[in-house]
Amino acid sequence: MTLTINGIQTDLSGIDPDTPLLWALRDHLSLVGTKYGCGIAQCGACTVWLNGAPVRSCQLTVGTLGDASITTIEGLAGDGLHAVQRAWIEEDVAQCGYCQAGQIMAAAALLAKHPDPSDEQINVAMAGNICRCGTYVRIRKAIKSASSVLQSGVRFFDPGESELSVNPVDSRGVRS
Repeated sequence: MTLTINGIQTDLSGIDPDTPLLWALRDHLSLVGTKYGCGIAQCGACTVWLNGAPVRSCQLTVGTLGDASITTIEGLAGDGLHAVQRAWIEEDVAQCGYCQAGQIMAAAALLAKHPDPSDEQINVAMAGNICRCGTYVRIRKAIKSASSVLQSGVRFFDPGESELSVNPVDSRGVRS
């Protein structure tokens, strides 16, 4: 059994097909950004993308995934940070941080589908992601901030690039 995980073909043939994807990621592939929260797909801490859509990895067994493409928090932006991750930092969203990977994956999926989401679209997309610290106001603010950045077409500095082809800007779109 082979899955594409964060863009890399990954052989999972040594893993029991009844193993939840969450544990395959964490225990077998050392991708520990995805968290165990409740184990019943109700809290959102284990959110990853399955073929681009947010899903709860604690309830998906690897044997049911076929040749799916999985994206985890580690693969969301490659070597840099996604606009949602930058907004999370700038808006100081995290307190304990435990739920944040799932929150970020859900928010990034929302913005991929709805680049300028309404408050209702944010409510629906984020409804299944629980934050025990109650940072929901900052989460909404970060989603709106990331939406603005993504719509502006701002390109961020990538440390792997030798030169930046446009003027450097921070994630709020401020030119330096």
